[in-house]
Amino acid sequence: MQMKMTKQEWQDIADKVLAGSRISDKNFLALAHSADLYQLAFLADHMRSRLHPEGMVTYVIDRNINYTDICVSACQFCAFFKAPEDETGYLLSFDELSEKICETKELGGTQVLLQGGLHPDKPLEYYEDMLRFMKKTGIHVHGFSPPEICHFAELSDLSIREVLKRLMAAGLDSIPGGGAEILSDRVRKLTAPRKCTADRWIEVMEEAHLLGMKTTATMMFGHVETMEERLEHLRRLRELQDRTGGFTAFIPWPFQPDHTPLIIYTPINKTSGIEYLRMLSLCRIYLDNFDNVQASWVTQGPKIAQLSLFFGANDFGSTMIEENVVAAAGVSFRLSEQEIRTLVTDAGFQPRQRLMDYTLVD
Repeated sequence: MQMKMTKQEWQDIADKVLAGSRISDKNFLALAHSADLYQLAFLADHMRSRLHPEGMVTYVIDRNINYTDICVSACQFCAFFKAPEDETGYLLSFDELSEKICETKELGGTQVLLQGGLHPDKPLEYYEDMLRFMKKTGIHVHGFSPPEICHFAELSDLSIREVLKRLMAAGLDSIPGGGAEILSDRVRKLTAPRKCTADRWIEVMEEAHLLGMKTTATMMFGHVETMEERLEHLRRLRELQDRTGGFTAFIPWPFQPDHTPLIIYTPINKTSGIEYLRMLSLCRIYLDNFDNVQASWVTQGPKIAQLSLFFGANDFGSTMIEENVVAAAGVSFRLSEQEIRTLVTDAGFQPRQRLMDYTLVD
């Protein structure tokens, strides 16, 4: 049975955070198991205001383009993928990509989030051609998560570094943190045994950072992992950020179980708004070397996302002109740029549009 923190233990941890010092793994677990919601909010909001004293909350206008739903990974938590033999699977044509990019730019978009399934038949050259085609439009391509990069490397028999160099030369600007889920191989073997290991995910990100590319980091929690495994995930991110400084933001969101294969074998309850806010706060407190933490209105809806601004989040994420993966699990929130700006303003913050690297858009 987990022991409650004493007042002195709480005060010692609070003093660390308020002084700008790093908390330990032991401190994290003590907060996770014993701190109440208000204590977590107090510490997380202090960190947000210390890192962002100007009172701004940023957002980006972009579109999530899932170029294919055909995937050999067959992750147990995914309701989006189609097996290669499934005739209902799709692969977007370059003309379709062009239409989506043009629409995004007309709506003021500055980037596209490009991700897809692990297609078994397309060579690396196909993705290089895709990037060259997309870059003709002048859009920032934030694309290809680490599992996709690993998949390209396996199909082409090239190193991660060589694949990244070729994709960068073709026009890849930055890499999203998708496919991290939980960076624990026990969890990954249970939920996505065909996807890259935790070490390989970290390797992709480290190589990208060493090549001068910025990336984001994510965590999908609330399925089969323990709190200790969530900590393992965060520790690996914090250690990599110490080495490279290449992550621009961290985005945690709860697993959406509906319509996924995982719930057939494992009873899983949806993460509540309170549980989400607790985890968001813990992430903000622990990841002291990450400048930005995003709220997840896509999974939590606008009101919880607005509350997130008092639990450590300083970024509202993307307008998500298009989103398919979470929607496939039965969750379909939509927000316009004006709605985001209103939510941020009503919470007492100044909304500002940004780019992927957090440069502000005038």
